[in-house]
This record gives sequence, structure tokens and C-alpha cells, in this order.
Amino acid sequence: MQAVVIHGKLDLRVEDRPVPEPGEGQVRLRIAYAGVCGSDLHYYYEGANGEYAVREPLVPGHEVSGTVDLDPSGELAPGTPVTVHPATFGTPEPGILDRRHLWPGGAYLGSASTDPHTQGGMSEHLVVRRDMVRVLPAGLGLRAAALAEPLAVALHALTVAGDVAGRRVLVSGSGPIGLLAAAAALARGAAEVVATDVLAGPLERARALGVHGTVRVGAEEVPPLSFDVVLECSGVPAAVSAALVAARRAAVVVQVGMVPGEPRPVNLAPLVSKELQLRGTFRFDDEIGEALELLARGPEIEGVITHVLPAGQAGAAFEAARDSAASGKVLVSLHPDGDR
Repeated sequence: MQAVVIHGKLDLRVEDRPVPEPGEGQVRLRIAYAGVCGSDLHYYYEGANGEYAVREPLVPGHEVSGTVDLDPSGELAPGTPVTVHPATFGTPEPGILDRRHLWPGGAYLGSASTDPHTQGGMSEHLVVRRDMVRVLPAGLGLRAAALAEPLAVALHALTVAGDVAGRRVLVSGSGPIGLLAAAAALARGAAEVVATDVLAGPLERARALGVHGTVRVGAEEVPPLSFDVVLECSGVPAAVSAALVAARRAAVVVQVGMVPGEPRPVNLAPLVSKELQLRGTFRFDDEIGEALELLARGPEIEGVITHVLPAGQAGAAFEAARDSAASGKVLVSLHPDGDR
């Protein structure tokens, strides 16, 4: 089978690997699509994602969709359309028993955080535990289903923020996660959703999702003291400072975008003077079920996908994903008949 493999910084290869055999409690999938995530870009362009360096060949990809190829138990028929919850959870810890995604010792598809690395789904076949498989709702295609994992990340950020029904929500940064956060806020009943970005292309994509307004950062002012909830999805320190200014008094600001693991200047004065709540969010627990339902009833969300390239052009897919002016979510197609 073909697999996209990162061997180190700027070293990406498409290789032939043996088709894996499922063991007890496992299922083999035939992967149709794998999304290119920000962590995948870090592994390729920097050779590391934060503190986690590529120390051995790594198949990236945790945003996948496909069909069942072989379920030894016979529970899932071949051809069943599915996606995957990419996490295996670690050891329960007091104080966070209800937050499995934060338990120590867990793993995630396509991650160098474990030794050996946890191989991802950017390959023609993938073997996963049966409890990681999620069958798609009727009518949801494989292409749109590749958005389930990042949409679940966005939905979890809203869970961390609290109830947004009837509230004014600002989404800072309109990359793929920002766009999906905007879609999630609309779906959860926000009264107004405003999206920001420094580039015109992402804002066009936000408007196509139905947001109530957009702000071109640098050319227009983000209204201060105006939002009940702010979802900061860019990870840029200047944007974090601006998010604190945009929040009304006693508002909630959720840091969704990954930030560098190093000191960066952020103006925290509004956090104190307005008694804001600044919260972090990391991956998700099990919002992927809600994500699938939302994708099934909201076909416009598939518009977040702007590029689909075959595995043989994986390098070009990574380049496209890096160009945020021109691209939203970029998918790698592992099978020519995957779009169905």
C-alpha cells in the first residue's frame, strides 16, 4: 500500500508499505481522505510539533474518512463508511476523571509524542481499535466526513466556553479551525458570529458559512467590549491581546489556536480590569458524534474544503495547506474512488 511518510524536516516521501493485518478487537480501514492539519505542517516544515520531534519515520494524519476493509469480528460489513476518533486515552487521574483527553499516557494518530511514534492515517489502509471507529450518518459523504475530527475540536472549544445560545461570539482567525468554530457556534445557537482575519480569502470562506459579519484585521477595527465569548483560533500573540480587548466585561475568552512553547508578549491588562475568564482547550473528548450529525445536516460546512490532491502529490498538498490566503482545509486522497 502507499503511505505518506515524514522522515524529518522537509523530508516527505510516498512509500510502499505492507498492508497491515488487524488483530483481536481491531478493524482495517480503506482510507479515502486524510486532512492536512497544522501539526502535520509542523512535523514536515520544522521536523517537530512543539517539543515532539520526528525521531523515526512518521505517517501523519488524524483527520480521516474511509470504509471498512476487514473486521475480523464480522460486526462491520466491508464497505461501511466511517471516520475515526484518533485518540487512545491514558490513565485516569483524580480531578479530571471526566476529561479523558487530558489523561496522561494517551496517544493520537499521526503523533511523535509517543515512543515509538503513533502512526497516522495518511495511507491507503489503517488498522485501529474497533472502539475508535464511527459509522457515518446516512447521506454523509466521505469527503465531508474528513472534517469530523477538526469540527469536533471546534465543538469542544465551545463546550469549554459554555452555552453560547443567544450570545455574541467573535472568532479570531479564519483558518480551517476558525471556520469550523464559526460553523459550530452558529449550530449551537449563537445570536451573532463575527469572524476576523488578516487575509481576504479566509473571510470570504467565513461569509459563505453564514457568519453575521467579518473584520479584516489591519484595515478595520475589531469592536472593543463587544463580545460575550471570544474564540481565539490563530495562536498569534497579537491576536490574543486583541481578543482580550474585544471581549465585554466578565466575558469568556477561549484559546483554541496552538501557541508557541516559549515566552511571547501578551497584554493581560484587560484580563484583570474586565474580570475576564481566559480558558484553554485541547483536542476533544467525544464531540466527534455531534460533529458527524452537524456535517450531515449542514452541507455548507463542506465548503471549508478547498483542495483535494492525490497521495502522489502530498508535497503539493502540504504547500497548499501552508498558504492560508488560498486554502481552507486541504485533503489528501488515498483512493481515486474515494469521493462518494
